[in-house]
Amino acid sequence: MSKLIKWLNKSEAHFLGLTVKEDAKNRKQNRYYVTEEQFNEVLRLRTTPNKRKFVETIKKLDKNGSVISSTEKLQSKPIEVPENFEVIKVSTSKTTGQQWVQYAPKKTEASEVVESFDFKNIIEKYINPLEDYKPNVITYTKPNKKDFDKLIISDVHIAMDTDADNNTMYKGEWNKEELLRTAQIVIDSTIKEQESDILYVDELGDLLDGFNAQTTRGGHGLPQNMTNEEAFDYALEFKLKILYGLIGNYKEIHFNNICNDNHSGAFGYFVNEAFKQIAEIQFKNITVTNHRKFINHYFVGDICFVITHGKDDKSLKFGFKPHLDLKGVEKIDQYLKQNGVYKKSNLIIFCKGDSHQALFDLCTSDDFYYFNYPALSPSSNWIKNNFKLGRRGFVNESYEGLKHYQKIHFIK
Repeated sequence: MSKLIKWLNKSEAHFLGLTVKEDAKNRKQNRYYVTEEQFNEVLRLRTTPNKRKFVETIKKLDKNGSVISSTEKLQSKPIEVPENFEVIKVSTSKTTGQQWVQYAPKKTEASEVVESFDFKNIIEKYINPLEDYKPNVITYTKPNKKDFDKLIISDVHIAMDTDADNNTMYKGEWNKEELLRTAQIVIDSTIKEQESDILYVDELGDLLDGFNAQTTRGGHGLPQNMTNEEAFDYALEFKLKILYGLIGNYKEIHFNNICNDNHSGAFGYFVNEAFKQIAEIQFKNITVTNHRKFINHYFVGDICFVITHGKDDKSLKFGFKPHLDLKGVEKIDQYLKQNGVYKKSNLIIFCKGDSHQALFDLCTSDDFYYFNYPALSPSSNWIKNNFKLGRRGFVNESYEGLKHYQKIHFIK
């Protein structure tokens, strides 16, 4: 029996017992192969009157409470909420009784899938060090010119698609190959700029672009070029590549990872927790600290580094701005007082990402420096269209006493 190609919605396909397809682009239907008999059934279904009732929506009363007039409207059809969607708002007209229902995809928080992450298998997958690599053998032979080095990276946005619609003004790839190429540039530049045998690596958040192509607060869809699983694997591979590339050159490496931000959130924490377990099992001269608070700090001698992404995962409508304002000064000052930082330090440096800009303010506050670090990822299409192309990069620093030396690397 010959079949026809007809446009059906999901309920009609389900009615015929067909395998239901997702709607075609810009339509609420898709094409199906059906027999003429099946299509006639669909036509009968479409022309069958809805079993709806008239309901009273307006009633006018006289001063004695008796009805003097009323208005009835045909009851609206029951709202069919698509699978994997949920109702988020219902509005009802007081005069007509008409209802508007808003629904959105059900949110799947990254924290809800933590149980599906088999950390044991993840660790076994990545635990094997390179064959020729010998842990705890330091190849650094230059005399220590400084007390310690720092490497600062931020806003890697793994899985971001910089040209999802193929219409960007400025071409630029951000995929696995470019990510690992960038990691090698970070490794080579850090070794070239090395001034001591102790390294602190600060990763200031937004390591991943977002779980399920959403920011941590949801409602903001993100163009992405990887699945959640691919993003997880490549993010872990990226961090391990940097570790393996640097470990032979330093006596100690201390990683500080921000896990409270507006893109990665809990998803970034899972990557960093897997990285922590693998790194600290393999190497005795490595420490990894995953920071879950919005603002955190650590000391190296009498220097205090206050680290944050700049915007949190839930609460802040506006985060710390690129240029320090009075509100920002007050918020940082309160944090420093509450944590007794002023009493313990001779130099305080506030370090943030989020703004995707390299701005280093040593003057606005008399009490601390205010440093914005650049994004390691290229600009998104939205940024390029609304602002400008932008520059991506990372920063190497070294410290001698309270003296601070800095090298900004911009990547083409």
